[in-house]
Amino acid sequence: MPLTADDVSKIAHLARLNFSREDADPFAEKLSRIIAFIEQMNAVDTSQVEALSHPLELSQRLREDVVTEPNLRDKYQRIAPLVEAGFYLVPKVIE
Repeated sequence: MPLTADDVSKIAHLARLNFSREDADPFAEKLSRIIAFIEQMNAVDTSQVEALSHPLELSQRLREDVVTEPNLRDKYQRIAPLVEAGFYLVPKVIE
């Protein structure tokens, strides 16, 4: 289904795109080639092809959900100016 420059101008108007009439001809040709390619892909029989969840046969590397860093909160809060109930206290900066 080749597109004409008029088709492209109508599409551009609907999409609120602004380009000149001279630009419509190259776009018509390029869009026609894209549509032809899509039609070619749609013509391929894929009824015997099993659906894939991913195009590559790769396994995802997983690791155990284990804490590896030590809890140093008490160490850092010892040197903080103000701490209360495990939280850092800071002066109010926004009135």
